[in-house]
Amino acid sequence: MRKFVTAAAVLAALGSMAVPASAANICINTRNIVDTRFQDDGKAIFFHLYDGSTWRNDLKGNCPDLRFYGFAWSVRNPDGTVCENTQPLHVLHSGQTCVLGKFTQVSPPRNKPT
Repeated sequence: MRKFVTAAAVLAALGSMAVPASAANICINTRNIVDTRFQDDGKAIFFHLYDGSTWRNDLKGNCPDLRFYGFAWSVRNPDGTVCENTQPLHVLHSGQTCVLGKFTQVSPPRNKPT
């Protein structure tokens, strides 16, 4: 006897598989970045945003030339965001390529006056 699995059964089974919220990458809108600072050893970048929050990105690998030369990136997302674990950046002058790692919020947005 053959057993057939219908497309509806497959979709129902896939729909019941929950994806944890932590699986989503954190993204930052580049238009909201006021300033960037680099950790001296080239392992992290701090992003200061207009809302007063600060985000730390622990790069995938060491990128020591950042503190000397700065970087450029091509933002591919149509909404102008750069996302953790996916966005490459290129160090000016040295040509070193680095990739954003995990974002961690260091300070929350400041309270808006009411």
